[in-house]
Amino acid sequence: MENQPLTAAPHTGQPLNRVDGRLKVTGQARYAAEHPVAGCVHGVLVTSAIARGRIRRLDTATAERAPGVLAIVSHLNSPKVPGYQTAETNKNPRVEGQEFRLFFDDQIHFSNQPIALAIADTLERAQHAATLVRAEYERAAHQTNLAASLGTNLVPAKEKDHARGQANAYRSAPVKVEQEYRTPVHVHNPLETHAAIALWQGDRLTVYNKTQAPKLAQEDLMRMFQLPEANVRIHSPFVGGAFGGSSRIWPPEMAAILGAKVVGRPVKVMGRRDHEFNMVGYRPQSIQKVGLGALPDGTLVGVTHEAFGMTSRHEQFAERIVHPTKTAYRTPNINTTYRLVPLDLSTPCWTRGPGETTGSFALESAMDELAYALNMDPLALRLKNYADTDPEKDQPWSSKHLRACYERGAALFGWSKRPAAPRSLREGEYLVGWGMASGIYKAERRPATARAQLRADGTLLVQSATADAGPGTGTIMTQIAADASGVAPANIRFELGDSALPPAPIQAGSHTTASVGSAVHDACTALKQQLLALARQMPKSALSRIKTADIVAENGILQVAGRAASRVSYAEVLKHHQMPSLEVTKESKGGPEMEKHSGKSFCASFVEVQVHSLTGAVRVSRVVSVVDAGRLMNLKTARSQVYGAVTWGIGMALMEDARLDHRYGRFLNHDLAEYHLPVNADVPDITVEFIDRPDPLLDPMGAKGLGEIGMIGFAAAVANAVYHATGKRVRELPITPDKLVGVKEETGSRS
Repeated sequence: MENQPLTAAPHTGQPLNRVDGRLKVTGQARYAAEHPVAGCVHGVLVTSAIARGRIRRLDTATAERAPGVLAIVSHLNSPKVPGYQTAETNKNPRVEGQEFRLFFDDQIHFSNQPIALAIADTLERAQHAATLVRAEYERAAHQTNLAASLGTNLVPAKEKDHARGQANAYRSAPVKVEQEYRTPVHVHNPLETHAAIALWQGDRLTVYNKTQAPKLAQEDLMRMFQLPEANVRIHSPFVGGAFGGSSRIWPPEMAAILGAKVVGRPVKVMGRRDHEFNMVGYRPQSIQKVGLGALPDGTLVGVTHEAFGMTSRHEQFAERIVHPTKTAYRTPNINTTYRLVPLDLSTPCWTRGPGETTGSFALESAMDELAYALNMDPLALRLKNYADTDPEKDQPWSSKHLRACYERGAALFGWSKRPAAPRSLREGEYLVGWGMASGIYKAERRPATARAQLRADGTLLVQSATADAGPGTGTIMTQIAADASGVAPANIRFELGDSALPPAPIQAGSHTTASVGSAVHDACTALKQQLLALARQMPKSALSRIKTADIVAENGILQVAGRAASRVSYAEVLKHHQMPSLEVTKESKGGPEMEKHSGKSFCASFVEVQVHSLTGAVRVSRVVSVVDAGRLMNLKTARSQVYGAVTWGIGMALMEDARLDHRYGRFLNHDLAEYHLPVNADVPDITVEFIDRPDPLLDPMGAKGLGEIGMIGFAAAVANAVYHATGKRVRELPITPDKLVGVKEETGSRS
């Protein structure tokens, strides 16, 4: 850093408003189904009524004769997809097993599977035509019940068993708990349903879709249609919420692509709300068994975590469900297993905090149960088993400030005033409870590339093919670029969401800032260095013999610190050298030092609940969340990220439950009226604090992942608070009134 010009008054960390906020609130931001494509027609999906079997007969004649109908596309007439034809061409390097192949044959793999696409000149005519398609099925026995199918499990190809020390050592410990915990299916349910507009121009394919990964979507379509990179382009400048649900190519996109090939015109397909259930991914249901054993002073002797999750029959989806258990606490003996149960459902997919969110509910609930068995404060138990190094990899953390999270959170919440016994606090008709939990989530960095172009007027264009599913990617990249380049944020434009831009990884796994942010930092830093070299070449330059470290780059101006007469603007430098622009492209990747360290983000959640003593209704009345996510890039967007995580955590703990009718393999509550989500009245004031200490190794900004960590462990904190309020332990989410109704009233006063 000694050889780089200084940038005064850093912009990172400041609560800069979203750079795309005005576009969004004025309706100028275009989402997948809103792009104006000339000649675009509409497609509406027809889905299967059975969960397993085959289509015996598909009658499309009446639908094809309906007014305005251009085609009914199905397995009977769909264009052949080259990548579907053999196992070799269909091999997705990120997938174990067979990806679902739309309109490939007459086989039915899950209920709600698309079996046809009705294409018409208007949306209403396409919707009408879809109702006229008739299908006759040959049914086969199906199974969608995870609990009834545990015996048919398999070992995930990418998630092996983990063990150190003695297996099941908890059983011989003086104090132990052994319990089963369950979580249901969660559906992403973003505001924007999955949608795409597809356009073929000869053998060139353009898709306007909703994706968290423009480059991965491009690569998948290149593989499926055997096309070169130059012939496939993905546009996704705005994403109306995703949470992992837009991490791959789904049936709506493929339907639009195949439909466009059939009719020779651009085709738009936008999924209905019920299509979001069992067609485009979901958080899989889990059944977990956790055993913890400890000495009387709270020292963990052994930990066992066995988890079962669901997947489709044709493809493996494995998540990081036991990862928190492997790394959260210091213990000499641990063994974890994770098994997948193939069912007649579509393939699950990444969902905010994938795996860790689910697994942490079991682990952090069990830790609370162990604390009661030990007659020990739950926070004290966690501190007793604090892991100063990564227990799984036996190597140091790149940074860890979880102890500071505990201390700050406990002070803000008033944890020291918590009475130990359940049912000790009361407010009128409500039993009051306090609970807490820890969170741990990977903090990693992947290769990414960014292009920085300084223009003659002194404005800066920065580009990378990343996405923004809501966290404010464009805003923090602007701030990173401002600090690295010395150009004011108001004069910077960050472009994303286009596969033609420099490659970037998927926006998932909380690594966008560390990955793309590093590329932006490196490109803008290199551009600033080149600009300084050009400035020094100018006649009578006051910068020519000055140490680089004594030069300030700020607001598009270079000058010697404290010497206003030395000022030269970026625009003047380009003008002198007769350069219309200066451009730098940089690929950035992590260094070897991270191979010797473990990167994680951490949090501590403290929750107060009120439980109605007669009805069992639960409401979260107070939340304190303290997060260690390295150095903050933007206080405002960071806090909003945690607000969102806590809100979803409330939904996970108290409401969300996609209910399957196993007779038909169909979800019953497949809309926003019956699939319950938190609304404003369900969310209390949330206190969010950040430790805000830079990680010295992960990336040049010192940032760590933030998007997921606020949700990890939160549902357990709510469940632990419910137990403290009522004395009743709920081990199956969500915690609905029927599981608590009629909790026995006891006297108690609030301390």
